[in-house]
Amino acid sequence: MQTDTKKDTRNHIITVGTEMIALVGYNATGLDAILKKAGVPKGSFYYYFPSKEAFGLAVIERFAERYDSYLSSFLEDTTQTPLMRIQRYCEHVILKLTETNFSRGCLIGTLGQELAGHHELFREKLDAIFHAWCQRFATCFREATSQQNLTDGPDPDTLASFFLASWEGAILRAKVMKSPEPLHDFKTMMFSRIIGADQSSPQRKKE
Repeated sequence: MQTDTKKDTRNHIITVGTEMIALVGYNATGLDAILKKAGVPKGSFYYYFPSKEAFGLAVIERFAERYDSYLSSFLEDTTQTPLMRIQRYCEHVILKLTETNFSRGCLIGTLGQELAGHHELFREKLDAIFHAWCQRFATCFREATSQQNLTDGPDPDTLASFFLASWEGAILRAKVMKSPEPLHDFKTMMFSRIIGADQSSPQRKKE
């Protein structure tokens, strides 16, 4: 029981920290503010995390683990064609970002912009996560190619890398503009112009 309590406390600190970092960034999120919101004494924090850096890595790992499950729910849905899986994922992200008025973007993308230039340990971790995501999208593009739904253009790995880089950029732009317009523009260009496979239902006029 005590072990479960300790695990719950650690998870609670990570959950609170993730919410705060998503809103204001890693550097602007102080430990005192996290502990105050979590209702945990500083001594307890250092029991679970030897440093703020270790805490930041735990936040990244938790987010990546949960986001991987989120991606799986779309990209491994075999009831849909491979390209439709990716489009449905995009549509769902657009909906969720719009619901929060773009107060948050992609946590991994946000931390990459903030930390990759001067923190090698974080950079390596974030790069590994982006690489794993690329592989997931590449698998869908590869499957679409094998089913002859995608016959022209770059190889699946290159296409996945382009997709993810452009998508992350569109999320950043949407957050700055507080508008879904860059995301809709990306989706139109990606699926209608670049690979010519837009199978989604028209939602843009409804939003």
